[in-house]
Amino acid sequence: MEIPSLDVFKLGFVGAGNMAESIARGVAKSGVLPVTAIRTSHHRAERRSVFQSFGFQILESSGQVVADSDIVILSVKPQIARKVLLELKPFFTDDKLLVSIAAGIKMRDLQEWSGQHRIIRVMPNTPAAVGEAASVMCVGEMATEKDKERVVSLFKAIGKIWTADEKFFDAVTGLSGSGPAYVYIAIEALADGGVAAGLPRDLALALASQTVLGAASMVDMSGKHPGQLKDAVTSPAGTTIAGIHELEKGGFRGTLMSAVIAATNRCRELS
Repeated sequence: MEIPSLDVFKLGFVGAGNMAESIARGVAKSGVLPVTAIRTSHHRAERRSVFQSFGFQILESSGQVVADSDIVILSVKPQIARKVLLELKPFFTDDKLLVSIAAGIKMRDLQEWSGQHRIIRVMPNTPAAVGEAASVMCVGEMATEKDKERVVSLFKAIGKIWTADEKFFDAVTGLSGSGPAYVYIAIEALADGGVAAGLPRDLALALASQTVLGAASMVDMSGKHPGQLKDAVTSPAGTTIAGIHELEKGGFRGTLMSAVIAATNRCRELS
């Protein structure tokens, strides 16, 4: 389904990694912006060829990208964000919006390094590659309502987006940022269980991934609490309660909770 464009503006990416590619492809495919409105700069050959293959503009430098864009998405590794923004500081002007998807880099640092006052910070996750990202944004004090609307339109093109205070971003990283890895492990473990129970590997993996997808869709679309949906599957003295009993003995809930907390704490340390 196409997302109606609010207006046409120029979108630039500083950093052309996988997440930048996912956002750019989603934005162009959904019709939020034409491909000619999206640009990045020269990168190593394979990344440049990927962006060129979709018709995006490739400029000579990141400075040109900033100068020629209304919205600049900072999509570099967090370790080099400071160096990159300090180098690009002369190219930022008051009529531009800086959007950072660099994990762990706080708003005050983005402002200090770039000299930019209109800033929105967004934490997407890797399912952006298939249009199913869970993104959270924090809107800086100087960002306008139009800035917010534009950013929402961009990230709706790759999934869903929510707004939260910046103080929650470490926990967002621990849950939705790192969460896909937890789910991949769960899918792998379900498939291994199917193989252990006698299923062929390919069938077990297909059933495991579709089961997780279906269960997530039930939570999302039904509006019911996961516990209520679980109870609906769990018959007295049946197969499901026997399996749930084993999960509880293994500390399944507590282990997942601990994983989110551990990732959150690690994000705080890195910040």
